Amino acid sequence: MKPMFYGWWIVAACTLLVTISWSLGIFGMGVYVYALTDTRGFSIGTVSAGVTTAFVFSALLMVSVGRAITRRGPRLVVATGGLAMALAVGLMPYCRELWQLYAVFLVLGTGMACLSTNTVGSTLAPWFERFQGRAMSTAMLGGSIGGMIGTPLLVGGIRLWGFQTTGLIAAAVALMVIWPLAAFVLKTRPQDIGENPDGLGPVGISGEGAAPPGQPFNSGAWGLRKALATRQFRSHALAFGLGLMVQVGFVSHHVSIAIPALGVSGAASAVFAAAVAAFVGRLLLARYADYLDVRRTGAGVLLLAAVSVAGMALFPGPWSLMGLSIVYGLTMGNVTTLAPMIIRREFGAASFGVVFGLAATLNQLAMSVGPTLFGVLREAFGSYGPALLLGGLLNVLAALVIVWGGRRPLPAASPAV
Repeated sequence: MKPMFYGWWIVAACTLLVTISWSLGIFGMGVYVYALTDTRGFSIGTVSAGVTTAFVFSALLMVSVGRAITRRGPRLVVATGGLAMALAVGLMPYCRELWQLYAVFLVLGTGMACLSTNTVGSTLAPWFERFQGRAMSTAMLGGSIGGMIGTPLLVGGIRLWGFQTTGLIAAAVALMVIWPLAAFVLKTRPQDIGENPDGLGPVGISGEGAAPPGQPFNSGAWGLRKALATRQFRSHALAFGLGLMVQVGFVSHHVSIAIPALGVSGAASAVFAAAVAAFVGRLLLARYADYLDVRRTGAGVLLLAAVSVAGMALFPGPWSLMGLSIVYGLTMGNVTTLAPMIIRREFGAASFGVVFGLAATLNQLAMSVGPTLFGVLREAFGSYGPALLLGGLLNVLAALVIVWGGRRPLPAASPAV
């Protein structure tokens, strides 16, 4: 019997990495906003600005992370990310002063950059061509798993053992999972172990490398300036920047949005239900990703997200809030997964780390505004309604932009600049 292609072990490792990263990073933000304001006396605006600081710092590291993985492989980057995330989560409950809070969020931003979608995409890019959509979607299932288990475990741990003990336990778990994966599982290229991408013959033989719909495979090298000049890149950066700004703003405040209608336990249930829905959405994308026009799919996902968040503002009752959280959850995982898939499909494996590194930097700089935007609007208007309505409008704009970006063919690749 032919052994399983080692690339799928890389996918499994990335799934675990994403589970930890999203549990303690993306989905953990909502818990940190709640815990730091409720138990440490910081204001929502102050903690939201700290969350934004983490996302901005993470964004500034993205291109360097992509370059490092492309040149040296993922092991050192992933190990560094695990250490940084563990330190941040373990030290966060001890913050009493403003400078301590922002220092911890800077360390958390380092961990998020090293364990980001860019890291996953750059790690997987050399291993898959024909099945790149399925591999990326499967790896990103860890984000949904993180949402399903991360928030309930963090909230439950804080209620049972307190913020400090829960932070230390979470930090220990992060190190025990991430460091062995970095040391023993992750590898750089299939050629290093005598295999080809996808575990198949060279791409293009017997139709094995057939391109998915929407864009032919692009195997050339792209420099940053050449990529930045394309309509495809600019539309990607704007559309996913807006979509992720709304998503991260919402996720960072989801617990606080839900508590007035659902209570603390109900809010944790709403986050869990949204994460389950995100898992289902990612499963569907994993099944069909390699057969879809990913730009049109992205537009549909963004429009569904717009309806969901606007509906929460217009119908803030407990049942509608729970139901719309589930609907929004269907879109959450696919927004984060489609972003690297589009870059991978349109710009190719050789350029993915650098091109998506720049795209992720721009996306994350935009999305870093989300937590502060939601927090400022909440304090200004006394409710989250205006922030949710604005989020709906921004998602509609993002959907239009992503379709516009694919209306012209991508020019030929060129040497790196």
